[in-house]
Amino acid sequence: MSGDPVAFARALGLPGLVDVHTHFMPQNVLDKVWAYFDSVGPLTGVAWPIAYREEEDRRVEILRGFGVLAFTAMLYPHKPGMARWLNEWAAGFAGRTADCLHTATFHPEDDAPAYVRRALDQGARVFKVHLQVGDFDPNEPVLRGVWGMLAEAGVPVVVHCGSGPAPGRFTGPEPMRRLLAAHPRLRVVVAHLGMPEYGDFLGLAERYDGVHLDTTMAFTDFAERLAPFPAGERKRLLGLGDRVLLGSDFPNIPYPYGDQLDALARLDLGDDWLRGVCHANAARLFGLPLPAVSQVIHR
Repeated sequence: MSGDPVAFARALGLPGLVDVHTHFMPQNVLDKVWAYFDSVGPLTGVAWPIAYREEEDRRVEILRGFGVLAFTAMLYPHKPGMARWLNEWAAGFAGRTADCLHTATFHPEDDAPAYVRRALDQGARVFKVHLQVGDFDPNEPVLRGVWGMLAEAGVPVVVHCGSGPAPGRFTGPEPMRRLLAAHPRLRVVVAHLGMPEYGDFLGLAERYDGVHLDTTMAFTDFAERLAPFPAGERKRLLGLGDRVLLGSDFPNIPYPYGDQLDALARLDLGDDWLRGVCHANAARLFGLPLPAVSQVIHR
Protein backbone atom coordinates (compact mmCIF):
# COMPACT_ATOMS: atom_id res chain seq x y z
CA MET A 1 0.00 0.00 0.00
CA SER A 2 1.04 3.62 -0.50
CA GLY A 3 0.68 4.96 3.03
CA ASP A 4 -1.60 7.62 1.52
CA PRO A 5 -5.03 7.44 3.24
CA VAL A 6 -6.85 9.17 0.38
CA ALA A 7 -5.36 6.81 -2.22
CA PHE A 8 -6.23 3.89 0.07
CA ALA A 9 -9.90 4.90 0.21
CA ARG A 10 -10.10 5.59 -3.51
CA ALA A 11 -8.58 2.22 -4.35
CA LEU A 12 -11.44 0.62 -2.42
CA GLY A 13 -14.04 2.79 -4.16
CA LEU A 14 -14.85 4.62 -0.92
CA PRO A 15 -15.73 8.32 -0.66
CA GLY A 16 -13.54 8.45 2.45
CA LEU A 17 -12.92 6.94 5.86
CA VAL A 18 -14.80 6.92 9.17
CA ASP A 19 -12.47 6.84 12.18
CA VAL A 20 -14.29 6.03 15.44
CA HIS A 21 -11.28 6.45 17.73
CA THR A 22 -9.66 9.88 17.51
CA HIS A 23 -8.88 12.18 20.43
CA PHE A 24 -9.91 15.79 20.84
CA MET A 25 -10.13 17.26 24.33
CA PRO A 26 -9.36 20.48 26.21
CA GLN A 27 -5.76 21.44 25.58
CA ASN A 28 -4.74 21.32 29.24
CA VAL A 29 -6.01 17.73 29.44
CA LEU A 30 -4.38 16.75 26.16
CA ASP A 31 -1.08 18.22 27.34
CA LYS A 32 -1.19 15.81 30.28
CA VAL A 33 -1.92 12.90 27.96
CA TRP A 34 1.01 13.87 25.78
CA ALA A 35 3.25 14.22 28.83
CA TYR A 36 2.30 10.67 29.81
CA PHE A 37 3.34 9.30 26.43
CA ASP A 38 6.53 11.35 26.52
CA SER A 39 7.41 9.58 29.77
CA VAL A 40 6.69 6.09 28.47
CA GLY A 41 9.96 5.70 26.57
CA PRO A 42 12.35 6.24 29.48
CA LEU A 43 10.21 3.98 31.69
CA THR A 44 9.68 1.11 29.27
CA GLY A 45 12.43 1.44 26.69
CA VAL A 46 9.78 1.80 23.96
CA ALA A 47 9.66 5.34 22.61
CA TRP A 48 6.22 6.81 21.92
CA PRO A 49 6.68 10.04 19.95
CA ILE A 50 3.39 11.84 19.25
CA ALA A 51 3.15 11.91 15.45
CA TYR A 52 0.56 14.71 15.22
CA ARG A 53 1.41 17.10 18.05
CA GLU A 54 -0.36 20.07 16.50
CA GLU A 55 -2.82 22.69 17.65
CA GLU A 56 -6.50 21.77 17.45
CA ASP A 57 -7.51 23.40 14.15
CA ARG A 58 -4.49 21.94 12.43
CA ARG A 59 -5.33 18.44 13.70
CA VAL A 60 -8.84 18.74 12.26
CA GLU A 61 -7.35 19.86 8.93
CA ILE A 62 -4.97 16.91 8.91
CA LEU A 63 -7.78 14.39 9.43
CA ARG A 64 -9.84 15.98 6.68
CA GLY A 65 -6.79 15.92 4.45
CA PHE A 66 -6.59 12.17 5.03
CA GLY A 67 -10.12 11.87 3.65
CA VAL A 68 -11.68 11.16 7.04
CA LEU A 69 -15.38 11.96 6.65
CA ALA A 70 -16.38 11.54 10.28
CA PHE A 71 -14.40 11.15 13.49
CA THR A 72 -14.82 11.26 17.26
CA ALA A 73 -13.53 13.33 20.17
CA MET A 74 -12.58 10.52 22.55
CA LEU A 75 -12.11 12.12 25.98
CA TYR A 76 -12.32 10.64 29.44
CA PRO A 77 -11.90 11.62 33.10
CA HIS A 78 -9.29 10.14 35.41
CA LYS A 79 -11.16 11.17 38.58
CA PRO A 80 -14.63 12.22 39.76
CA GLY A 81 -15.77 15.73 38.98
CA MET A 82 -14.25 15.92 35.50
CA ALA A 83 -16.81 14.30 33.23
CA ARG A 84 -19.47 17.01 33.33
CA TRP A 85 -17.16 19.80 32.18
CA LEU A 86 -15.47 17.53 29.65
CA ASN A 87 -18.91 16.89 28.17
CA GLU A 88 -19.65 20.60 27.97
CA TRP A 89 -16.37 21.15 26.15
CA ALA A 90 -17.13 18.25 23.79
CA ALA A 91 -20.57 19.65 23.00
CA GLY A 92 -18.94 22.92 22.00
CA PHE A 93 -16.32 21.15 19.89
CA ALA A 94 -18.98 19.15 18.06
CA GLY A 95 -20.99 22.31 17.52
CA ARG A 96 -18.11 23.98 15.69
CA THR A 97 -16.84 20.81 13.94
CA ALA A 98 -19.57 19.40 11.73
CA ASP A 99 -17.74 16.17 10.86
CA CYS A 100 -17.12 15.23 14.51
CA LEU A 101 -19.47 12.68 16.04
CA HIS A 102 -20.55 14.41 19.24
CA THR A 103 -18.73 12.49 21.97
CA ALA A 104 -19.32 12.36 25.72
CA THR A 105 -18.04 10.43 28.73
CA PHE A 106 -18.83 9.55 32.35
CA HIS A 107 -17.34 8.37 35.63
CA PRO A 108 -18.97 6.48 38.54
CA GLU A 109 -20.38 9.35 40.61
CA ASP A 110 -23.78 10.35 41.92
CA ASP A 111 -24.51 12.93 39.24
CA ALA A 112 -23.52 10.67 36.33
CA PRO A 113 -27.12 9.85 35.33
CA ALA A 114 -27.99 13.55 35.20
CA TYR A 115 -25.05 14.66 33.05
CA VAL A 116 -25.30 11.62 30.78
CA ARG A 117 -28.97 12.48 30.20
CA ARG A 118 -27.95 16.08 29.47
CA ALA A 119 -25.31 14.89 26.99
CA LEU A 120 -27.89 12.73 25.21
CA ASP A 121 -30.33 15.62 25.10
CA GLN A 122 -27.56 17.79 23.60
CA GLY A 123 -27.12 15.24 20.82
CA ALA A 124 -24.24 13.00 21.97
CA ARG A 125 -23.82 10.15 19.48
CA VAL A 126 -21.03 8.18 21.15
CA PHE A 127 -19.53 7.86 24.63
CA LYS A 128 -16.01 6.96 25.69
CA VAL A 129 -15.06 5.04 28.84
CA HIS A 130 -11.47 4.21 29.82
CA LEU A 131 -11.44 1.60 32.57
CA GLN A 132 -7.67 1.66 33.04
CA VAL A 133 -7.29 5.45 33.30
CA GLY A 134 -10.56 5.91 35.18
CA ASP A 135 -9.69 2.97 37.47
CA PHE A 136 -13.27 1.80 37.99
CA ASP A 137 -15.42 -1.26 37.59
CA PRO A 138 -18.08 -0.71 34.91
CA ASN A 139 -20.48 -2.69 37.11
CA GLU A 140 -20.48 -0.19 39.98
CA PRO A 141 -24.08 0.24 41.21
CA VAL A 142 -24.09 3.99 40.58
CA LEU A 143 -23.71 3.29 36.85
CA ARG A 144 -26.61 0.86 36.44
CA GLY A 145 -28.97 3.62 35.39
CA VAL A 146 -26.37 5.09 33.01
CA TRP A 147 -25.83 1.81 31.17
CA GLY A 148 -29.57 1.24 31.03
CA MET A 149 -30.08 4.73 29.60
CA LEU A 150 -27.46 4.16 26.91
CA ALA A 151 -28.84 0.74 26.02
CA GLU A 152 -32.32 2.24 25.66
CA ALA A 153 -31.01 5.11 23.52
CA GLY A 154 -28.93 2.76 21.36
CA VAL A 155 -25.94 5.09 21.63
CA PRO A 156 -22.59 3.29 21.24
CA VAL A 157 -19.97 3.38 24.00
CA VAL A 158 -16.30 2.95 23.09
CA VAL A 159 -14.74 1.16 26.06
CA HIS A 160 -11.02 0.76 26.66
CA CYS A 161 -11.35 -2.51 28.54
CA GLY A 162 -8.39 -4.59 27.36
CA SER A 163 -5.26 -4.79 29.49
CA GLY A 164 -2.99 -3.07 27.00
CA PRO A 165 -0.77 -1.12 27.04
CA ALA A 166 -0.80 -1.62 30.82
CA PRO A 167 -3.29 -3.63 32.89
CA GLY A 168 -5.57 -1.96 35.39
CA ARG A 169 -7.57 -3.27 38.30
CA PHE A 170 -10.70 -3.52 36.15
CA THR A 171 -9.36 -4.29 32.68
CA GLY A 172 -9.72 -7.64 30.94
CA PRO A 173 -12.82 -9.45 29.71
CA GLU A 174 -14.48 -10.42 32.99
CA PRO A 175 -15.91 -7.01 34.01
CA MET A 176 -17.33 -6.61 30.50
CA ARG A 177 -18.84 -10.11 30.58
CA ARG A 178 -20.74 -9.16 33.71
CA LEU A 179 -21.78 -5.81 32.25
CA LEU A 180 -23.14 -7.34 29.06
CA ALA A 181 -24.95 -10.09 30.97
CA ALA A 182 -26.79 -7.31 32.83
CA HIS A 183 -27.29 -5.08 29.75
CA PRO A 184 -27.28 -7.37 26.71
CA ARG A 185 -28.65 -4.67 24.38
CA LEU A 186 -25.73 -2.31 24.94
CA ARG A 187 -23.90 -1.13 21.86
CA VAL A 188 -20.29 -1.47 23.00
CA VAL A 189 -17.24 -0.78 20.85
CA VAL A 190 -14.23 -2.58 22.34
CA ALA A 191 -11.25 -0.28 21.82
CA HIS A 192 -8.01 -1.69 20.40
CA LEU A 193 -9.78 -5.01 19.62
CA GLY A 194 -9.41 -5.70 23.35
CA MET A 195 -5.61 -5.84 23.11
CA PRO A 196 -4.02 -8.10 24.31
CA GLU A 197 -7.04 -10.30 25.22
CA TYR A 198 -8.11 -10.42 21.58
CA GLY A 199 -9.73 -13.85 21.63
CA ASP A 200 -11.85 -13.16 24.70
CA PHE A 201 -13.29 -9.97 23.23
CA LEU A 202 -13.89 -11.61 19.86
CA GLY A 203 -15.93 -14.12 21.85
CA LEU A 204 -18.04 -11.36 23.40
CA ALA A 205 -18.73 -9.95 19.94
CA GLU A 206 -19.74 -13.39 18.73
CA ARG A 207 -22.15 -13.73 21.65
CA TYR A 208 -23.71 -10.23 21.69
CA ASP A 209 -24.92 -8.57 18.50
CA GLY A 210 -24.34 -5.09 19.94
CA VAL A 211 -20.63 -5.63 20.57
CA HIS A 212 -18.28 -4.11 18.01
CA LEU A 213 -14.49 -3.81 17.98
CA ASP A 214 -12.27 -1.00 16.78
CA THR A 215 -8.91 -1.58 15.16
CA THR A 216 -7.03 1.15 17.03
CA MET A 217 -3.27 0.44 16.77
CA ALA A 218 -3.90 -3.29 16.21
CA PHE A 219 -1.80 -5.03 13.56
CA THR A 220 0.65 -2.12 13.20
CA ASP A 221 4.34 -2.95 13.49
CA PHE A 222 4.41 -0.97 16.75
CA ALA A 223 1.59 -2.96 18.35
CA GLU A 224 2.72 -6.31 16.98
CA ARG A 225 5.97 -5.95 18.90
CA LEU A 226 4.04 -5.42 22.13
CA ALA A 227 0.88 -7.55 21.74
CA PRO A 228 0.79 -9.55 18.51
CA PHE A 229 -2.61 -10.54 17.17
CA PRO A 230 -2.80 -14.36 16.93
CA ALA A 231 -2.80 -15.40 13.28
CA GLY A 232 -5.23 -18.19 14.11
CA GLU A 233 -7.89 -15.63 15.08
CA ARG A 234 -8.06 -13.99 11.65
CA LYS A 235 -10.92 -16.25 10.54
CA ARG A 236 -13.00 -15.04 13.49
CA LEU A 237 -12.13 -11.45 12.60
CA LEU A 238 -13.37 -12.07 9.06
CA GLY A 239 -16.58 -13.60 10.41
CA LEU A 240 -17.23 -10.45 12.43
CA GLY A 241 -16.50 -8.22 9.47
CA ASP A 242 -19.71 -6.21 9.84
CA ARG A 243 -18.82 -5.21 13.41
CA VAL A 244 -15.17 -4.22 13.10
CA LEU A 245 -14.61 -0.46 12.86
CA LEU A 246 -11.62 1.64 11.88
CA GLY A 247 -9.92 3.33 14.82
CA SER A 248 -6.53 5.04 14.83
CA ASP A 249 -5.81 6.84 18.16
CA PHE A 250 -4.97 10.00 16.17
CA PRO A 251 -3.16 12.22 17.10
CA ASN A 252 -1.46 10.20 19.84
CA ILE A 253 0.12 7.58 17.58
CA PRO A 254 3.89 7.05 17.29
CA TYR A 255 3.80 6.47 13.49
CA PRO A 256 2.11 7.92 10.38
CA TYR A 257 -1.70 7.60 10.10
CA GLY A 258 -1.40 5.49 6.96
CA ASP A 259 0.40 2.74 8.88
CA GLN A 260 -2.93 1.69 10.43
CA LEU A 261 -4.54 1.31 7.02
CA ASP A 262 -1.61 -0.56 5.55
CA ALA A 263 -1.65 -2.92 8.54
CA LEU A 264 -5.32 -3.72 7.88
CA ALA A 265 -4.61 -4.37 4.21
CA ARG A 266 -1.78 -6.76 5.10
CA LEU A 267 -4.27 -9.02 6.88
CA ASP A 268 -5.43 -10.04 3.39
CA LEU A 269 -9.07 -10.41 4.44
CA GLY A 270 -10.36 -8.94 1.19
CA ASP A 271 -11.56 -5.61 -0.15
CA ASP A 272 -15.15 -6.15 1.00
CA TRP A 273 -13.91 -6.58 4.58
CA LEU A 274 -11.80 -3.43 4.27
CA ARG A 275 -14.69 -1.43 2.85
CA GLY A 276 -16.86 -2.45 5.79
CA VAL A 277 -14.20 -1.72 8.40
CA CYS A 278 -13.13 1.62 6.97
CA HIS A 279 -16.54 3.02 6.07
CA ALA A 280 -19.77 1.01 5.90
CA ASN A 281 -19.86 -0.51 9.38
CA ALA A 282 -19.51 2.81 11.18
CA ALA A 283 -21.90 4.47 8.74
CA ARG A 284 -24.50 1.87 9.66
CA LEU A 285 -23.82 2.06 13.40
CA PHE A 286 -24.04 5.85 13.53
CA GLY A 287 -26.60 6.38 10.78
CA LEU A 288 -24.22 8.60 8.83
CA PRO A 289 -25.40 10.19 5.58
CA LEU A 290 -21.90 9.88 4.20
CA PRO A 291 -22.62 10.44 0.51
CA ALA A 292 -24.02 13.84 1.49
CA VAL A 293 -20.86 14.88 3.37
CA SER A 294 -18.21 13.51 1.01
CA GLN A 295 -17.27 17.09 0.10
CA VAL A 296 -15.22 17.28 3.30
CA ILE A 297 -12.43 15.44 1.47
CA HIS A 298 -10.00 18.24 0.62
CA ARG A 299 -7.66 16.37 -1.70
